Amino acid sequence: MIKHLMDYLRLVLFVCGVLIGIQVPGFVDQYGQRLEAHQLEAKQSLAEFQHDADRFFAGDISKLIRHYRQNNDPVFSAGGESIESIYQRYVALTDALTRFRQHSYSPYQQLIFAPQTDIQAEVWKNYSHVILLKPEAIAIGMLLGLLIAILCESVLSILYVGCRKVLAPK
Repeated sequence: MIKHLMDYLRLVLFVCGVLIGIQVPGFVDQYGQRLEAHQLEAKQSLAEFQHDADRFFAGDISKLIRHYRQNNDPVFSAGGESIESIYQRYVALTDALTRFRQHSYSPYQQLIFAPQTDIQAEVWKNYSHVILLKPEAIAIGMLLGLLIAILCESVLSILYVGCRKVLAPK
């Protein structure tokens, strides 16, 4: 009876691991979509200023920012800080998007080691569970299912052996 129960528990743990594992590519996909959307939004926010930089400073937006900052009017000078903030955000998002698209495993690498934390938090908050039947989703799901099943079974086996030693008649 206990053997059958352990077999079913192992199967349930494996299936749970697979279901969790196939969510990983879905999360990565949603992160990439949001990263791209934020980059496009920053680009649109910067577009009018870039147009002014093209007209007056040969396309160099840093010269436009410097021009705003050097103005004696504090409102005008603060506008330079705002433009620079938008520009820095655009540069950071463009760099992150470029790294995200480098190769097939770079999205996972970016999410683990150097995510855009605000975008990652936004995805976590609004994540909609999906089941992607891509080869990588299936592979990650199977691997995670196997690891969770092995880990849980090992922990339960150790607990079982420990309990038998404690409760064994002396």
